[in-house]
Amino acid sequence: MIFDMDYSRFVAIGDSQTEGMCDGDARTGYRGWADRLAEQLTVMNPDLRYANLAVRGKNTRNTRDEQLEPALALDPDLIAAPLGMNDVIGRIDLAVVHADLDYIYRRLAESGATVVISTFPDVAQTIPFGTRIEQRLAAMNQMMRDFAETYGFVLVDLYSAPVLSDLRSWSPDRLHASPSGHDRFAAGAAFALGLPGSSADWGRPLPPAGDPNRVSRALDDARWFVAFFTPWLIRKIRGRSLGDGRTPKRPELLPVVVPGT
Repeated sequence: MIFDMDYSRFVAIGDSQTEGMCDGDARTGYRGWADRLAEQLTVMNPDLRYANLAVRGKNTRNTRDEQLEPALALDPDLIAAPLGMNDVIGRIDLAVVHADLDYIYRRLAESGATVVISTFPDVAQTIPFGTRIEQRLAAMNQMMRDFAETYGFVLVDLYSAPVLSDLRSWSPDRLHASPSGHDRFAAGAAFALGLPGSSADWGRPLPPAGDPNRVSRALDDARWFVAFFTPWLIRKIRGRSLGDGRTPKRPELLPVVVPGT
């Protein structure tokens, strides 16, 4: 499939992954894979305008209710909408998730825009309880493949990228990509879109690193449970989310400033 290279209105929706958590910080602002892709696109079209409506903690139903209509109102010709990871982790009924995704993706397809979605990385390799959600993750990834085929979407296959099974591609919380992980996701999206200069090697593994011994890995996992998993579990029990009360970081279509220019 040949895609239009002259995108002029790029809109991203979703959760923390697309908001750009852990690529930058609250003081300097989060960047993330969608911002990085927008920077590549603006090199080809300096008149590109970009909006990012993604908010951390949002699940698919939240995206349907809070982001879909504002995104469509911006009349985008390119949409990034990789959705569903919070539903997997939050153990939301996948039949409900599928129905919500079908509604969202059907509306996006009807807009005529090019739509980018993705599978999700193999978290069983990176988070201690990953094996508990392996089957749910596999089901979600199959949904993404099916939706891509049904609606003619661009699919970025993060699950098959060896680099994203490496802890060095992840921030200390192991739930959000590191800057280099976001960069690889953006590179994967650029390749899937067929952008000039993109490479099929975007998912290549990092150079080998020494494997930690069993005791060291167990200690790292224990620290992760205390520092990151326990606060997440407490929020879930209380019915709270990191995205409560937050607004999108970039709700309007604005020019893109490429770092270093």
